[in-house]
Amino acid sequence: MADYLVRATAANAQIRAFAVTSKELVEYARSAHDTSPVVTAALGRLMTGAVMMGSMLKGEQDMLTLQIRGAGPVHGLTVTADSQGNVKGYADNPQAMMPPNHLGKLDVGGVIGAGVLTVMKDMGLKEPYASTIELQTGEIGDDLTYYFAASEQVPSSVALGVLMDKNNTVRQAGGFIIQLMPFTGEDVITKLENTLSSIQSVTTMLEEGNTPEQILEIVLGDLGVEITDTMPVQFACNCSKERVEKVLISLSRKDLQEMIDENKDVDLHCHFCNRNYTFTVDELKNIAKSR
Repeated sequence: MADYLVRATAANAQIRAFAVTSKELVEYARSAHDTSPVVTAALGRLMTGAVMMGSMLKGEQDMLTLQIRGAGPVHGLTVTADSQGNVKGYADNPQAMMPPNHLGKLDVGGVIGAGVLTVMKDMGLKEPYASTIELQTGEIGDDLTYYFAASEQVPSSVALGVLMDKNNTVRQAGGFIIQLMPFTGEDVITKLENTLSSIQSVTTMLEEGNTPEQILEIVLGDLGVEITDTMPVQFACNCSKERVEKVLISLSRKDLQEMIDENKDVDLHCHFCNRNYTFTVDELKNIAKSR
């Protein structure tokens, strides 16, 4: 099943909800960055959360960045998403390892460790919106739930999951976000809380063959789910040799000349998709001339 996201409302628009299946985009990131299983789970959860949060953006040019900095062996994760279902991300230490936690599961909280989550939204204003919170558990879903409550004052429930196969490829990935509107009634909140306390994990629901639409039906129970939109989601990096060339153009004449004098090709690397772009000495000379 190709990755896609659904947006919905429930309880006569007292609730808004998002759900996504993200197996393919998480597997793409795993393959591109050769991440360890626990880093795949961490990066996959953050990308899954980001692609749903990106769909909340209003403008076509708006961008969301989620950045985690932690004391654990992965050191940090960076993910960006737009409103069109595109997401990309990387880990500072993609090969970081961590023993399973006490439940025998991948220890995402352990590999991240104590730290902070920064959420940045570039919506075309003079300065991007930015908010930083302390990580609550490092499990990412809990941290995004806390972010919505602390920084946006929106009561939310964020569930994210990545299930690895025995060959260390991604077997399942997905998540959901449920948010209460300011006018949500107490009876609706009570029903929702009861349902959320008893449901299975996201990956279990996906393993059972449930689609994002069906996951929201399970999560929201008899609150009357109305699907308002669906869209494909994917790992997508907008880097290109032309974009990378702008980095060289921005260098000082002295720095550019030093590269030319070394008489060696220069490789520039994109952290997000792990591509390398090679510039020959002649290309460097042409860039210098064009300046």
